[in-house]
Amino acid sequence: MATPRDTPASRRTRASGDGTVYQDSRWEAAGYVLAPGNTRRRVRVYGTTRKEALAKLTEKIAASSRGLPVPSAQGSVGAYLTYWLDAVAVHHLRENTHTRYTACLNRYLVPGLGKKKLAKLSAKDVRTWLNHLRTTCQCCSRGIDARRDEARCCAVGSCCSKRLSPLTLTHIHSVLKSALEHAVREEEIPRNVRPGAPRPRRFEPLTAEEAREFLTAASGHRLEALFELALRTGLRKSELLGLRWEDLDLAGGTASIRRTPQRTNSSGLTALPTKTQSSERRIALPTPCLRSLEQHRTWQRGERDAAGTAWQDSGYVFTRPDGAPIEGATLTRHFTALLDRAGLRRIRFHDLRHSTATLLLEQGVELVVIKEFLGHAHIGVTATVYAHVRLRLQRDAIDLLGCTLRNPGDSDEPLLCAAPVR
Repeated sequence: MATPRDTPASRRTRASGDGTVYQDSRWEAAGYVLAPGNTRRRVRVYGTTRKEALAKLTEKIAASSRGLPVPSAQGSVGAYLTYWLDAVAVHHLRENTHTRYTACLNRYLVPGLGKKKLAKLSAKDVRTWLNHLRTTCQCCSRGIDARRDEARCCAVGSCCSKRLSPLTLTHIHSVLKSALEHAVREEEIPRNVRPGAPRPRRFEPLTAEEAREFLTAASGHRLEALFELALRTGLRKSELLGLRWEDLDLAGGTASIRRTPQRTNSSGLTALPTKTQSSERRIALPTPCLRSLEQHRTWQRGERDAAGTAWQDSGYVFTRPDGAPIEGATLTRHFTALLDRAGLRRIRFHDLRHSTATLLLEQGVELVVIKEFLGHAHIGVTATVYAHVRLRLQRDAIDLLGCTLRNPGDSDEPLLCAAPVR
């Protein structure tokens, strides 16, 4: 009678549900695993040895036991990205956002990852590709130099080293992440590929002294009320330009954020709802802002009388001298000119928002209050963006605690008194 030790490896009996392992021209293992739709499907894996084939099958069965269905995606990454953009994302993205996503797919994602199988895409593949994008000249990789009338980069042996900015890399990573998250929801792949997000762009907010200098320079400017509102409330550029007089309650000292203007190719400059539900909010207005808004309303009435029939009654708080809405690029030019006139360093307009949050944190305002003030969807966004400020405050708190716990006889210096905790 043959014992299990005498039985050939290819004929050993496996328990029910463990699948089968056999050898033909190569080792093959087959078994039933969970499939999309709560069904079961027989899968086959291969290996050069019995141990390798068995390990692959065991991994799939273990994933099935954890409730992860076997991937159903048989197509390429490029095919799925095209389907996702045209059939899914188009229904919940704004027109300009959809245009940016389309450019991202056509320029970077499809040429770089499009030929890979969706089911076999790994974190290593994405990380390698992102590193290649980060270090490769775009004139060379995208053939920009070849399409020029006169080559001035690699074609003439002098690379211009035009690299993608960290902001562009973050955007590319975000688009890919959104598409793969939808693939997981559709059970096309078992899990999202997470190679680690690119490092976010650093921002340099205004210090308290610089903020005072900025407000002084804005005094008397035609858009003084806008700049003061931006720095004292942290409103986004689009939220400021989307304010209407009907949104302001100057008697009650509040402002309702309801819309943002955006220029699209199909409709021109139109007023759209805020990007997220959390962005639609009501905020308290500081007393200096109430005074500057009253002055701005008087100023605007004077411009309306001077314009006469040429006045465009758009209803917006901040307009051009003829009453038409202000474009975002126009506001940026005014802001840059104001910085130069004040002798301040160049920053983005959005850094005024960062300055507001940073100064509030440094004054000990609770993180949840700042989250509501800025209109962030989750407090984790606020905590992540301003982590460096919180770390500095933690250091100050630890130093203060050390002074409090110090023995009075250790030094002649007076002990510091900690401020009461709210």
